[in-house]
Amino acid sequence: MYKRILVAVENSAADRTILEHVTSLAKLTGAELLLVHVADGWVARNYNQLKLRESEEMKTDREYLDRLCATLTGEGLRVTTQLAMGDPATELIKTAKDENVDLIAMSTHGHRFLSDLLYGATADRVRHLVTVPVLLLKAH
Repeated sequence: MYKRILVAVENSAADRTILEHVTSLAKLTGAELLLVHVADGWVARNYNQLKLRESEEMKTDREYLDRLCATLTGEGLRVTTQLAMGDPATELIKTAKDENVDLIAMSTHGHRFLSDLLYGATADRVRHLVTVPVLLLKAH
């Protein structure tokens, strides 16, 4: 069934929702988890072009990914992490293709109408522009 699942994490409480579900799925299928956080601040978006140093936000995001990886590995799961930089939807789509995943899992915030236009763009773009299944769960 699933061999490699990309899990988009935000470094927020919303991550618990998707991680609880996906860890159970990975245990059932034996899938490896690829945890991806996309840093999208000014430094992250210009990091390569301007040859900048990592921002404190990016360092915090790396530490967060490392903690998640250690916790999930401790539960017997195979886990890798990636800190991407730039536009979240673009980077998740690119990573899904480059890393040959067969499922993308992410949480949504359940906004309505205008808020969806402002905040729901990432999940919406990802689900429309990838060729693999996308699992979307509303964050608690």
